[in-house]
Amino acid sequence: MHIGDEVLARVRSEGFAVVEDFLTADEVAAVRAGVFDEFPTHEQYVAEPARHAAVVAHPFAGLRVGPFASWPLTRLAFHPDLVDAAERFCGTTDLDLYKIELWAKYSGAVDYDQTHHRDFANHHLLVPRVDRRWPQLTTFVLLSDVTEHDAPTKVVPRSIGDAVPLWPSHLAEGDLREHEITVTGPAGSIFLYTTDVLHRGSAFTGHPRSRFALLADYTARGNPWMGKVSWPGRALMPAMTTLMVNATPRERHLFGIPLPGHEYWNAQTLRDVALRYPGIDLTPYGA
Repeated sequence: MHIGDEVLARVRSEGFAVVEDFLTADEVAAVRAGVFDEFPTHEQYVAEPARHAAVVAHPFAGLRVGPFASWPLTRLAFHPDLVDAAERFCGTTDLDLYKIELWAKYSGAVDYDQTHHRDFANHHLLVPRVDRRWPQLTTFVLLSDVTEHDAPTKVVPRSIGDAVPLWPSHLAEGDLREHEITVTGPAGSIFLYTTDVLHRGSAFTGHPRSRFALLADYTARGNPWMGKVSWPGRALMPAMTTLMVNATPRERHLFGIPLPGHEYWNAQTLRDVALRYPGIDLTPYGA
């Protein structure tokens, strides 16, 4: 689903917005199949929780950094409508997709409750500009239905949270909970927010329950004080070869690959990149 300018205006003014039906039912089904290449299904976890104890060893044990074995799951991070929204939010087509994560949570073994915090603390070496220059757009695509009982994200609107100094990035236990809004929605919804808005993860209030989400974060390219994941550091993963072979030149550029026409491309690099990634179509780069 196209993300309208009015949604992005809400993200700028209040720090977040939720869009239901961002994905179609068919898209959700295709992506969820890939989720369970990485994690147990709800039914598998409930049937044998001890076997899957590693994914609930601590609150962040259910995080996996992409790319993933499933091409539909990886590509969700640069869904055309998401890239389009990020371009308009960041004010440029020269984007850096600086993080992809898959997050699985299961009730009953670990407490996912957090204090309110701002994500820039580990997405940024400095602090965000309050005039919104050099923005970052962070997103959760819900891959399961999330209700009040499914450990939903809680967010404090900017109209309230901006009165709190940027640093420290974490608030004390219980602070501003009377002002928080709960982020819920059916599978296929997207939660868009900024790295300077106060929010927190919450605990499951029902059992047995589970939730799955794909996290994809964007900023304008060329601002090295912002980021999180080093894609070259993950280049030897088989999933990266899948990405390089299947992505378009524009999609590869989100990971830092030079566009066609860049001086990087010559006869030698075309030959050797083709050897590194068998099956890749480099025709546009040699034109």
